Amino acid sequence: MRVDRFRWWHIPEVLLIEADLFGPEQWSPAMFWNELANGHHYRVALDGDGSLLGYAGLAVDPGGESWVQNIAVRRNAQRRGIGRALLEDLLAETARRGVGSVLLEVAVDNAPAQRLYAGYGFEPIGVRRGYYQPSNTDALVMRRDAEPGADGTDHG
Repeated sequence: MRVDRFRWWHIPEVLLIEADLFGPEQWSPAMFWNELANGHHYRVALDGDGSLLGYAGLAVDPGGESWVQNIAVRRNAQRRGIGRALLEDLLAETARRGVGSVLLEVAVDNAPAQRLYAGYGFEPIGVRRGYYQPSNTDALVMRRDAEPGADGTDHG
């Protein structure tokens, strides 16, 4: 498995993962095109034959804050460290850019993802009620502040 730059030609495979994992709450093709057009840091995890295993995105605010936009791994490739590798790539990018804090939203009922994020120093700071639509699921907002000199990959 290797982590590489997310390119426009990955969008059709990403949409298949979106449909499977997120159903009616999936992102549209236009949303991914917009993220790429705005120069956000998007990565894909590819297996040896180039098949897409997962993807992740990060929006960096010049003011020193960043948001993990998404991390998703194909259902049949989960629990193999792919999400962890993608998250580490995003955190390394925040360190490279000198970003002070990283925020994300995660569904309140997604305990495995919350544990992953907590293992990388993310802490809950709030809840966005009804954030995910149309299911009206709440989102837990988590934040990780960079430590001086942190390399972005320290996860205990």
